[in-house]
Amino acid sequence: MKNDQAYLEKIGLLIQEARVYRGMTQSELAEKLKTSQSAVNRIESGKQNLTLEMLTRISEVLSSEIISVNANKKTNFRVHGGRKLSGTIEVKTSKNAAVGLLCASLINKGKTTLRRVAKIEEVNRIIEVLNSIGVKTRWLNEDNDLEIIPPEKLDFHNLDVQAAKRTRSILMFLGPLLHQYNHFQIPFSGGCNLGKRTVEPHIAGLKHFGSKVDASSDCYIVNNNPQKVLRPILLTERGDTTTENIIMAAALSGQKITIRNASPNYMVQDLCFFLEELGIKIEGIGSTTLIIHGVNSVNKDVEYFVSEDPIEAITFVAVALTTGSKITIKRMPAEFVELELATLSQMGAIFDISPEYYSRNKKTRLIDVTVHKSKLTAAKDKLHAMPFPGINMDNLPFLGLIATMANGRTLVHDWSYENRAIYFTELSKLNAKIELVDPHRVWITGETKWKPADIVAPPALRPSVVILIAMLAAPGVSTLRDVYNINRGYEDFAQRLNSLGAQIETLLV
Repeated sequence: MKNDQAYLEKIGLLIQEARVYRGMTQSELAEKLKTSQSAVNRIESGKQNLTLEMLTRISEVLSSEIISVNANKKTNFRVHGGRKLSGTIEVKTSKNAAVGLLCASLINKGKTTLRRVAKIEEVNRIIEVLNSIGVKTRWLNEDNDLEIIPPEKLDFHNLDVQAAKRTRSILMFLGPLLHQYNHFQIPFSGGCNLGKRTVEPHIAGLKHFGSKVDASSDCYIVNNNPQKVLRPILLTERGDTTTENIIMAAALSGQKITIRNASPNYMVQDLCFFLEELGIKIEGIGSTTLIIHGVNSVNKDVEYFVSEDPIEAITFVAVALTTGSKITIKRMPAEFVELELATLSQMGAIFDISPEYYSRNKKTRLIDVTVHKSKLTAAKDKLHAMPFPGINMDNLPFLGLIATMANGRTLVHDWSYENRAIYFTELSKLNAKIELVDPHRVWITGETKWKPADIVAPPALRPSVVILIAMLAAPGVSTLRDVYNINRGYEDFAQRLNSLGAQIETLLV
């Protein structure tokens, strides 16, 4: 504890020195950080625990890198659970859409401005890779608007391998670069540990354009010899990133390309809306058959508002129902949450739903939803996900969590990932009754009487968040260790939960 305190005091002193050097008062710094002067005073005195997100914001405001966090440092959450939450929360923009759009910006030789980008670790990793190959990026304001300016030629020799290995999204460089570079290499992709996730559908789809991707011991070797696509491309797997890769390859093909068995999911639609802003005509958006009218090049200054995140939306629904709290969730993308809400309604969840209105991109339909404390009963049928318009794969873990609060026995079938259902058993440490049938299926018996626990976060995003939410419901003090995966997919998550009345401390250890 003494070492932790000394560490915080050193950081506080660095912040104070940087603030004074910039000629700012504590009050002025507090205003820019959207916090109180007393909070700034506590930070500078070493009496305030700091999140990585807050350190980043302070660094940006003061134009000074306050601290470079050692890769071996871990971030833990200490959760004081059992509190009723209340208030209103606004859904932030989609992580999965943002990373796809960052990759799609490589199509454009002009300046791309993405509005309200989620400032999360997954996005940071892609930005680091883009910067390393010569792309200039700049955060413009506190609304998280991001400016992207490509170089005349990308420099793959300086590619940040470590950043690339920490995100699966690096695969989406293949499509936009297919018609621009004949040869390059990218590292094997990382991200969540959810069993083997094949890249074969990507490779098979890109072959139609003349791309050959070979795997070496630690990277993909890409050789592109662009050719005319002779027939409609049938995707062997209706994957989101696979669909995005093929769409981006088609965008610069100079041809009219038909893609069948395409994913119509939210991030794919966002990509299509963005490409339309670049002047690329796309027919069939929202369906499984897309017709892309490809162009030979794009050089255009363009801006685009990223749409809201349906996974974050259902995350906060799970927060409300698991903690027995009344919470209003604003800006939920209606088309991509309506089946989840209908399923929960059948289990007894009570919602007030506003009339629909449009997102800032003028495409996505939004709703505001108030979640009431509800008496839940187990689902009559098993809970399982399907490709859109079914229940989203990433929302299934949250429905499983909600099932722990439902009276009765619920079967959850997570067929799409090899290992993810196993992570439900971690909830047993918090006193949930979980029976593992096989790596894809669990029985969950509710209603759970939660107890606190000390748990290492699973190496996957949604299961980690599920455990954190359960800790919010468990009376007493719980610790969730090594929460990088949560920061990878959620922006300021602990602070936003605290704004609803949660008590989560963020600790660097």
